[in-house]
Amino acid sequence: MTDVAFHLNVPDIGSYTCRLLRKAYLKGARVQVLAEADQIDALDRGLWLLAQGEFLPHATSTSSSRVRQRSPIVLGIARTGSADEVLVNLTSHMPEGASAFGRVIEIVGTSEADRFQARQRWKRYRDGGLSPVVVDFAAGRES
Repeated sequence: MTDVAFHLNVPDIGSYTCRLLRKAYLKGARVQVLAEADQIDALDRGLWLLAQGEFLPHATSTSSSRVRQRSPIVLGIARTGSADEVLVNLTSHMPEGASAFGRVIEIVGTSEADRFQARQRWKRYRDGGLSPVVVDFAAGRES
């Protein structure tokens, strides 16, 4: 069954996502990031500049299929998911095929619009038989 976590009230989504991807990479995870085009460009730059002398191998959905297949991090959905992969959703809509992934992380900003859209996705996950958990950065707690 897919584990779903909502990371709520994230003040800087781009920076947080880059740190999260670094952590996942160091643990050996394969990650796909669903994001809007401008977010993908910013994340691509951010992953190159994350730390002095440190490179996080990644590709974008526009990279060649060979590069995407060999990259542990793909920005933009480029292939179907599997139980040993993580999906990070930065968009406001429910990702198609989310249940094919072993884990889904929904990163939610601080605006009321972000929280409203996240509540809609939460309901859809629950309706699909999944039990999301919350990591709330405003409260500094996980529930």
